[in-house]
Amino acid sequence: MVVVSTCPLEVYKFPFDIQSCKLSFKSTVHSFEDIELISYDNTEWNIDWSLSRMPQSEWLFTNMNISRGISSNFGRSQSVVVYTITMKRRSALYVANFLVPILFFLCLDLSSFLISDTGGEKLSFKVTVLLAVTVMQLILNEILPASSDRIPLIAIYCIGIFGLMMVSLLETIVVMRLLEKDSESQASKADEDQSLSEDCGDKANCCTELENKTPSVCNVSVDETPSEQLSKEDNSSQLTEEFNALEKISDELKEMEKTLTQVLNSKKEEGKPGYWTRVAKIVNIVFFFFYVTAVSVFLSVLFILWNKPEDQ
Repeated sequence: MVVVSTCPLEVYKFPFDIQSCKLSFKSTVHSFEDIELISYDNTEWNIDWSLSRMPQSEWLFTNMNISRGISSNFGRSQSVVVYTITMKRRSALYVANFLVPILFFLCLDLSSFLISDTGGEKLSFKVTVLLAVTVMQLILNEILPASSDRIPLIAIYCIGIFGLMMVSLLETIVVMRLLEKDSESQASKADEDQSLSEDCGDKANCCTELENKTPSVCNVSVDETPSEQLSKEDNSSQLTEEFNALEKISDELKEMEKTLTQVLNSKKEEGKPGYWTRVAKIVNIVFFFFYVTAVSVFLSVLFILWNKPEDQ
């Protein structure tokens, strides 16, 4: 008689799982006094005989235990023989086709820190790697049995790497925003400097026009007071008007000098050009060390859980 039997699978450690299936044999109608079931006591012979007739495909037959007992059924004691078959899954194919490619994607995400943040190449690269991991998760959903009560470690492996890559993508967005903020501040400063230079050019043109009309007045020393200049010149009405115009230009030049001084002081207080760029570099370096530490701890914990015995 050929009997086909099934047993539930515990895929918590997939693809490094070890399954134990029990096959119980007993009589349906005869009691222990009528039929007593026995088995060969030579376990090695049973294992060798089973290995010779079991196809070694995905599962590797490792051990078989035989136990005898008595069970009660409808008030009668019956003889029972239980075969406990232990099988181990061949994990090489899953490691080569699934675990290692995801680990390569994680290494690519780590190497993306060498890409410059100024352009959009780094952001597009990280999004592409993240989509690749998403495709691998869809493949996992097809090959992973759904008969386990606990979330398999391989699913935690995929979700954890996906989460780390997503955090890395968010960090890239923040760094690019800081660089954009730096470029905006530099552009506004350049506009202010350009407007100040245009004002200085206008004042210089005014002084040049006055100098063409009255060279003696435009060449007046800034250190001399208006009273000393008036003592040297005639008290004519035309000279008074020109002097008043020159005095207004001198006041405007002093105001411009104050404005330029404030701009220079603000630059000194803010630091060197590219302030937000330096902040972005610091954030990038700190996050890189945090990222490497988190990846190392995560993979180490998973490796320990995969190698932990079932009874612990």
